Amino acid sequence: MSTVTKYPYFNPELWGGIECTINRVKNTYRDQLLLSGHYDRLRDIEKFAELGIRKLRYPVLWERHEPVQNQKINWSWANERLNTIRKNKIVPIVGLLHHGSGPHFTDLGDKEFPEKLAAYGLRVAKQFPWVMFYTPVNEPLTTARFSGLYGFWYPHRSNEKCFVEMLLNQVKGTILTMRAIRTINPDAQLIQTEDLSKTHSTPLLNYQAGFENERRWLTYDLLCGRMNRDHFFWNYFLSLGIPEKSLQFFAENCCPPAIAGFNYYVTSERYLDEHTDNYPSWTHGGNHQHRYADTEAVRTGHNHGITPLLTEAWDRYQIPLAVSECHLSCSREEQLRWVKEIWDSCRGLNEKGVEIKAVTAWALLGAFDWNSLLTEQNNYYESGVFDIGNSRVRPTLLAKMIRSLSLNGSYAHPLLHQKGWWHSNRLLDDEPDNYQKQHEKTMPLLIIGKTGTLGNAFIRICQQRCIPFVALGRKDVNILDEESIRAAIKKYKPWGMINASGYVKVDEAEINHRECYAVNATAPSLLARLCYEYGIRFMSFSSDLVFDGSKGAPYFEGDEVLPLNVYGSSKAEGERLMLAENVSSLIIRTSAFFGPWDQYNFVYTVMDSLKYNRELSMPTDVIVSPTYVPDLCHAAMDLYIDEEEGIWHLSNDGMTSWSAFAGIIAERTGFKKNKLVGRPLIEMGWKASRPLYSVLQSNKGIKLPNFENALTRYFEQLTV
Repeated sequence: MSTVTKYPYFNPELWGGIECTINRVKNTYRDQLLLSGHYDRLRDIEKFAELGIRKLRYPVLWERHEPVQNQKINWSWANERLNTIRKNKIVPIVGLLHHGSGPHFTDLGDKEFPEKLAAYGLRVAKQFPWVMFYTPVNEPLTTARFSGLYGFWYPHRSNEKCFVEMLLNQVKGTILTMRAIRTINPDAQLIQTEDLSKTHSTPLLNYQAGFENERRWLTYDLLCGRMNRDHFFWNYFLSLGIPEKSLQFFAENCCPPAIAGFNYYVTSERYLDEHTDNYPSWTHGGNHQHRYADTEAVRTGHNHGITPLLTEAWDRYQIPLAVSECHLSCSREEQLRWVKEIWDSCRGLNEKGVEIKAVTAWALLGAFDWNSLLTEQNNYYESGVFDIGNSRVRPTLLAKMIRSLSLNGSYAHPLLHQKGWWHSNRLLDDEPDNYQKQHEKTMPLLIIGKTGTLGNAFIRICQQRCIPFVALGRKDVNILDEESIRAAIKKYKPWGMINASGYVKVDEAEINHRECYAVNATAPSLLARLCYEYGIRFMSFSSDLVFDGSKGAPYFEGDEVLPLNVYGSSKAEGERLMLAENVSSLIIRTSAFFGPWDQYNFVYTVMDSLKYNRELSMPTDVIVSPTYVPDLCHAAMDLYIDEEEGIWHLSNDGMTSWSAFAGIIAERTGFKKNKLVGRPLIEMGWKASRPLYSVLQSNKGIKLPNFENALTRYFEQLTV
């Protein structure tokens, strides 16, 4: 039973934090603030302040400021940032070591590590005596596991004694650092952070799960003076060769945090299963008794969620709690659902007397390479409250949500009516008919053009992302008839509309120009106008063929349109009319797309010709930026949900000629290239003129993966 403390109910505060890890793998340091560009953008802090957050977890990291022991520290950057934070009426929570091993002159296993960290902490406190809140070491237990038990991070140890020594060093360092800081500011408070973990298992492995569930509390047990001869781990630590006096230190020097911060991720709960054949090889591991798979509990339906885990922490310590990191690497609506679910859980716990001080919107600027636990340098970027693609700090819809929660304690959006993917009862691969019945009572997204490549792709993506939708084709709505469109809007009452229809036959458009203009210009403008009238968000698609190719360099959104053919002219006119009718329209220009779900694309055409030994001609001098349909539609959907407006370019990074692209496809599939015939564009015999260069890039802050990476995923996902 949870102990209920009577105090006035309140909403949690909203805090913020930026992913600021400086971790070391072998001899290479990687700095998340450098990767995000934050070091050079003071304006970021003003953007954070616009969210309405009360406190900000902010780094003054040891590795960055004191790379050489006892050197004179240049505080100019930290001084400017911390004072800007204070000027914007945000309270900083200063972090000194974030998943780091310290500068070159120490490491987590160094016996003098605690004293060295404390010496740095004292220097910080002398420079900033007004700072009240500190997190000297972020997640000591997690860092010790990754550095001392699994060998992922420096100093790359993989045994239990090293793990324990690194944990004790970090916690002792925290205690000594707070003691040093309080010689300058006696009122300074410790806000400690740690992963809010829980391990579940099959009956056979209950003993291992129990061990790990005791281990998860070690950071706070050590800080709170619970490490004594009766502690679960006392004799275990002694058996590893840990001196008793090292453990006695924590009994005699307790330093309980003012707030216990718990970082909860979708991966925080684990499931152990001895039936390893049911799981991928990378999950396999074990102990001295059994081999087993260690996987995310959410993928097995055994996760409990944050509410019971926070309740356990409250029952154990009876000190104020905070969710000190709330973040999910996923699509935008899933990020919204995750934050809202955590917020609602914390509000509910406060109502029951569990004192939750705050929820922290983590990774405000996103994060890099956490999908490999920072062990690889792939520059894999996951956006946060802001997206920093192309070095432009762009607020996502999460920013609007955080501000609303901070100011009003609530936020509503049609996409929040569905549960996130981490709920085991959500059917991700349901058939369209059943899917629509499941969500028939919620406001849908209306997809116009269900039989085309884009329409088909958006249907699949909406199913994957649990976005309720209704897809309409020519038999369901006449997009050239105002009353037909009105009837569809009144019937389905959508919150948004995506126009995935279009006249796509570039050469035939030279003859059928009236039909082409009607479908590509008149109809989209009519849809845009009615969406404006009914307050519905609207998105449509355009083409790289609005350009003439004379620039000879990638085209950006602001470049002048000069189409060479009827199709391009119809798309350019459609853009103009849509924005004239509805200034909030989102228009995506894209190029040469290919996808795994239908046959109407260049990659399939090349593969089919090679398979049946048919000759295929293609231009050698037309340079394009191929676009992978799943990447295109996921990115477009995120921009759409983010309520972006105007014209955006979306295509995979990179460029190639059509003939070179065909050669890459042949190499990937193992076919001979002898039937691929390259010709200059002028010899292709096409009716419509084409630009020789129509590569698209965006300067608005969005970037898709390289097209060759996309091609690899195309072959992995091919279903036709």
